Amino acid sequence: MVERTLSIIKPDAVPKNIIGEIIKRFETAQLKIVAIQMRHLSKKEAEAFYYVHRERPFFDSLATFMSSGPIVAMVLEGEQAISKNRSMMGATDPKKADKGTIRADFGGGIETNVVHGSDSPASAAFEIPFFFSQLDLVR
Repeated sequence: MVERTLSIIKPDAVPKNIIGEIIKRFETAQLKIVAIQMRHLSKKEAEAFYYVHRERPFFDSLATFMSSGPIVAMVLEGEQAISKNRSMMGATDPKKADKGTIRADFGGGIETNVVHGSDSPASAAFEIPFFFSQLDLVR
């Protein structure tokens, strides 16, 4: 089943100059980039994006981190894009991520784990339009 998912290259990855390496991994896995942008989120934008976590103890630090520098947001499309992207990213904690996953190879910690990806069709349906309009998506 062809799906779309949101992927974010987080602020810790941008200064490491690994944007291209991460994108190459997605493309090698047959995930097509149908929209992409680089931007710097305000803290209010980061709080709105992570609204689902507003009651969690890490909410403020996550919003602060996500607004600390530029991100690269993209929409990936492909067969089972959501689960494929999640598998490629690895566990949230890079120390627990399987060898060869993006987070194991480049992540520094639970928050500084270089990438974000939608975890379900419902979250993708919220997250994609947060960054992209229908006009932004290449068909």
